[in-house]
Amino acid sequence: MPTDVIMPALGMAQETGKVLRWLKSEGDVVEQGAPIMEIETDKVTVEIEAPASGTLTGLRVPEGADVPVGNVVAVILAPGEKAPVEVPVEIEVPDTSVNAVPAIRGVPVESERAPARRPLASPKARRLAAERGIDLATLRGSGPQGAVVATDVRPPGDGEADVPSDGPTREIGVIWQRMVERTTRSWQAAPHFYLNREVDAGRLEAWRAGMRRQVGYERLTHTDLLIKLVAAALHDHPRVNASWRSGTIIENADVNVGVAVAVDDGLVVPVVHHADRLELRAIAQRRLDLVQAARAGQLRLDDVTGGTFTISNLGMFGIDAFSAIVNGPQAAILAVGRIADRVVAIDGRPEVRPVCILTVSFDHRVVDGAGGARFLETLAELVEEPAGLAS
Repeated sequence: MPTDVIMPALGMAQETGKVLRWLKSEGDVVEQGAPIMEIETDKVTVEIEAPASGTLTGLRVPEGADVPVGNVVAVILAPGEKAPVEVPVEIEVPDTSVNAVPAIRGVPVESERAPARRPLASPKARRLAAERGIDLATLRGSGPQGAVVATDVRPPGDGEADVPSDGPTREIGVIWQRMVERTTRSWQAAPHFYLNREVDAGRLEAWRAGMRRQVGYERLTHTDLLIKLVAAALHDHPRVNASWRSGTIIENADVNVGVAVAVDDGLVVPVVHHADRLELRAIAQRRLDLVQAARAGQLRLDDVTGGTFTISNLGMFGIDAFSAIVNGPQAAILAVGRIADRVVAIDGRPEVRPVCILTVSFDHRVVDGAGGARFLETLAELVEEPAGLAS
């Protein structure tokens, strides 16, 4: 039997993948395990290997197209096998110029001139239309050949029709699109609540300054120290290290701390795995490697999976405090503001101290107010007195 090459799922929340480029052409002989295409998801760009040896044929998807997970994009024929009859493949039509028609090899393209057939639309547009009770035939598509894309399926009364559309536009990349989808899903599904606490960062500053004088710690950051402290706090509060999945609370066995990193096209969250078991030097090196890989677009699948908690630090931008959206299915996320000198009362006397505001957003389905408060209390105590965690 011919072997199907499918669009794989590289993450639990992944719905589509973009074919960046084919590494092999129609009719090429390929070996099992050899890279045949490069795909992009919201998190990583990876090469996909041939699932079998044989002749690659039936390439159904052009470069640049978004394909639903599980769809067949090509087949591999063993010696003597014949290519199966090709059937149309639904792809996510890129929102580009109406003249940019995808060239899908061997696949007939639906046309507005064929009224007997259903309107040309992307899979996501069809799903949104079904959810909102909208007839696709009533919509004017903005995709290639008038295809209806997700942005064309607007709920009634959303007001977008009244917004002028003659200004400059910017193409939204796949990372930004997935970030929008994930944060929207989390914001709508997870009942958020927030706890914040002002902490004295004097000893944290002294810890960082002292460590940076040692060989190998010259590039140590506050985020590195916070990963160490957060991991210790999570170890003592496993409920905050849990996840909400399909109506069930799952306490994760490992403490894997993700760090939000801004890239050109949005936000990615690479993960420091087993952060509670790592020494500070290993955490700092791992965080540095992940940030460099993220900004170079070279993150691997293992770099972005398995996170159980996330840290988002905007202190370097001068932000005093903010509240972040939980990175589902995780139960909580820490938002870190800048360290700034403020006048505080010490034993009844005013003193100037370096202060930082920590804000934790929680998913109330997993953590209640008391549990969240206990976690933040532990974290604040570790920040203010990190003795014993300096290695």
